[in-house]
Amino acid sequence: MIVAVTFVLLILFGMPIGFAIGLAGVVGLIDMGGGPNFLAIGPSKIFNGLNIFPFLAMPFFILAGEIMNGIGITDRLVKLAQVLVGRFRGGLAHTNMLASVFFAGLTGSATADAAAFGRTLVPAMEKEGYSRDYACAVTAAGSIIGPTIPPSGLMVVYGSLMGVSIGGLFAAGILPGLVICLVCMGVIVIGGKRENLPKAARGATLREVWDTFVSSLTALLMPIIILGGILGGVVTPTEAASIAVAYALFIGIFVYRTLNMRDFYSMLVRTARITGVIFVIIAFAGILGWWMSFERIPQMLAGTVLGISENPYAVIAIIIGILLIVGMVMDITAILIILAPVLVPLTEQIGLEPIHAGIIFVLALNISLMTPPVGACLFVLSSVTGEKLERIAVKLMPFLIAEITILFLFAFWEDAALFLPRAFGFAQ
Repeated sequence: MIVAVTFVLLILFGMPIGFAIGLAGVVGLIDMGGGPNFLAIGPSKIFNGLNIFPFLAMPFFILAGEIMNGIGITDRLVKLAQVLVGRFRGGLAHTNMLASVFFAGLTGSATADAAAFGRTLVPAMEKEGYSRDYACAVTAAGSIIGPTIPPSGLMVVYGSLMGVSIGGLFAAGILPGLVICLVCMGVIVIGGKRENLPKAARGATLREVWDTFVSSLTALLMPIIILGGILGGVVTPTEAASIAVAYALFIGIFVYRTLNMRDFYSMLVRTARITGVIFVIIAFAGILGWWMSFERIPQMLAGTVLGISENPYAVIAIIIGILLIVGMVMDITAILIILAPVLVPLTEQIGLEPIHAGIIFVLALNISLMTPPVGACLFVLSSVTGEKLERIAVKLMPFLIAEITILFLFAFWEDAALFLPRAFGFAQ
């Protein structure tokens, strides 16, 4: 109890979450009565928390996304999406959703997607007659496709911490991401008349589609290179991430010729900041995780939940409920690092395949990125566009309900969740 109280108080006082996790863990060690001996082990636990080779993939994936976003790829992908679906009622809303699928293979970040489209597509949608809150809601709903379709930093963290195949998680994320896109486009169609969404005056010609596709081909090749290499067993995720950086640099310097040293330095700084925040959380979580293991908290929680019901579907629903509720008020990386070691033993006891359990965690936490009051994507869009967060949240409700339904579909339907991982030999 003292650890939980310490953690909550530190967060309320404004301490960065990584340090709050570390100090709460230290309090736990002191409370255990180990004294200086336990505290002396702390530095080794911090180091061991980061001493995992696949974590090297994260800064490379982040940097590759920064480069591809900075050299003008976003505009090309948006234009490609627009010529494909812009002819329908609510064409720019459909464009926003499809562009999120294209963009997912570059950044794997929901907040990067929300920020990029908040500055570009939301003003364009407003100009075409969309209300700003609806445009922001569509952008928020599509933004979680980014960390669902690989590459995904959250999958790298989960796979590294829990010893699950990152390639298998990448394969498992493709189908849910595409389904989210299609279902959200269906929500746009259903609400088209109610929202009075505009319709394009004309559709793109085949020539325009072809020319736009050719100009976007270099961007579309990146996810093919990443996923093809990993799923084909040619490279590891870390090697694929470094290849992605090399490819992005080549495109920016020699093909588009839009990358200069000043911009590249800024990209390196942003990558270091993002990586530093994530790694501090992971490092200090090592202390808290050790304390929880010592106190047998995972086993106690498993016993409590299974005491309520041993039905696998009920247990899965409880896990999803915990993730969605905690995700409303806390950073998702921290949630994953703290709760995965606690909740994963539950999934093992009900016989859930490790990759299936991983994709449930990732989908649930991604959805929590757009749930108030602390949904990161909502805050990004509110700050970028100036729209009130509560207005965005209201317009977001139909999309949120649809995406939670998809989450439960893939959580309860194992064959759908593991279809691609099995096809690529990652699961039985």
